[in-house]
Amino acid sequence: MRYITIALAKGRLAKQTMGILEKIGISCPEMEDKESRKLIFTNEELGYKFFLAKANDVPTYVEYGAADIGIVGKDTIVEENRKLYEVLDLDLGKCRMCVAGPASARTLLDSGAMMRIATKYPKIAKDYFNNIRHQTVEIIKLNGSIELAPIVGLAEVIVDIVETGSTLRENGLVVLEEIMPLSARMVVNRVSMKMEQERIGKLIEDMRGVLGQNEA
Repeated sequence: MRYITIALAKGRLAKQTMGILEKIGISCPEMEDKESRKLIFTNEELGYKFFLAKANDVPTYVEYGAADIGIVGKDTIVEENRKLYEVLDLDLGKCRMCVAGPASARTLLDSGAMMRIATKYPKIAKDYFNNIRHQTVEIIKLNGSIELAPIVGLAEVIVDIVETGSTLRENGLVVLEEIMPLSARMVVNRVSMKMEQERIGKLIEDMRGVLGQNEA
């Protein structure tokens, strides 16, 4: 039996995903060893391998077949734009991708004027403004503290993930538009889906059962 390899985005999402898998009888006690320096964890009995990766890298591992399955946020899937199948919404880490800025920026948005957008997600921002709003913008890529950009005058608005909106409020910013809802998704390598259709299909079905979802 060949292994099914699952790439998990590091952090809370990996723990929550393992919690779901344990409910369907797939566990990996090796992963619970905090002292371990191992990179790949195995359940020999069931034929599963797991590894933790940076969220941005998960779709790459899956597209190239280094992982059969990946668990990662919808924001990363859209931004990375890899060739893979998105098969399941895990309903974890729910939040929104939004356009945000000072309330005064709403006038600029409504007028369709040229604007500067600061974001960690240049592809999502470009697609939204070019293809949905049909507005010409300059995208400025930042890696952290995106809320700072409108405050210091680097950009008029930002495109970022909003969970509760408290960070925005604390910095005098508001949500101006919602781009898309986000949550954790399961993605599958295209070849793996054909080669291991039975095992991966059963895994998806079992997880749907635990999540209380009916097949779409």
